[in-house]
Amino acid sequence: MRTLTPWMRAVVVHGPDDVRVDERARPVPAAGEVLLAVEWGGICGSDIAYWKKGASGTASLAHPLVLGHEFAGRIAALGDGVTGLDVGRAVTVHPARPVGDGVLPERLAGRTNLYPRVRYFGSAAFDPHTDGGFSEYRTVHADQIRPLPPGVSTEQGALAEPLAVALHAVGRAPELRGRTVLVNGCGPIGSLVAAAARYRGAGRVIAADLSPSSLSVARAMGADEIRDLSAGEGLPEDVDVVFEASGAPAALGPVLRATARGGTLVQVGNLPGTAAPAALGDLVTREITWIGSYRFVEEIDDALRALGDGLDVTPLITHRFPLERAGEALAVAADPTAGSSKVMLRLHAD
Repeated sequence: MRTLTPWMRAVVVHGPDDVRVDERARPVPAAGEVLLAVEWGGICGSDIAYWKKGASGTASLAHPLVLGHEFAGRIAALGDGVTGLDVGRAVTVHPARPVGDGVLPERLAGRTNLYPRVRYFGSAAFDPHTDGGFSEYRTVHADQIRPLPPGVSTEQGALAEPLAVALHAVGRAPELRGRTVLVNGCGPIGSLVAAAARYRGAGRVIAADLSPSSLSVARAMGADEIRDLSAGEGLPEDVDVVFEASGAPAALGPVLRATARGGTLVQVGNLPGTAAPAALGDLVTREITWIGSYRFVEEIDDALRALGDGLDVTPLITHRFPLERAGEALAVAADPTAGSSKVMLRLHAD
């Protein structure tokens, strides 16, 4: 049993190129909340963006923000009225919580990821911001807690969130069983898409990227074949289902060309919000279905089932740092020459 101290450390971004390990008061769980002793956190692109630019997408820092929306740990205390959970239980967290009445139009029934106003851990989209989980302790609404299956570590559990993103993307495509799949862009999400496609029964998974180290991770995560675009290798042709995970507008023309006539292209990588040239003619002449994929709904539960079934996410992890070296961890995660995939922070250790 942990001894609860009145203070804790947290990874806080104060502005562009200004991240600090600050001391803050340990939070106390209110009614309906759980106090989580956070053990592991995974650094995501949005964490890097807040650190490098003071903004992620359209969300800009108005005041300091605790980073992190990929995290897991153990329950340290329960607020009043919380039942069905026990102190010491290993858990992860669904980081999204709709703001408002939660009612969606009928055409969006069940697609809470498309709710217009959502608080997300580690996000500056609202003022006050929504602090993330890169701290030794974090209070969480009990309905956002997800217990880990037996045999799944908290380090693996911290990656349930990005695996859920990948599973949501795979779910946006037609049935994959027996099909050939291409994943373009093999950062952490792309590599997890390769693993999720394999888990969902894809017959053959091809991974393409400019980075040999990223391709090695994708191979370890389940890709049958890799294409090193930096070495002049091209994308395959006539692929049934293509997942574009690079978010690079220049990739759109080539991935549309790689998609089979009548095939499906799922856009997983975030495209810029500004105008960018792209060759899109094949979208029409090849009658390609182009589908967007954004975050996830409840696929974090599917991710935990997959982890419990033995889907191994550990090849994704290339670096581990203690909390006090968070600045160094962010620098490694942001450096394209560092050979990193998923960089993990050890946030609380007995």
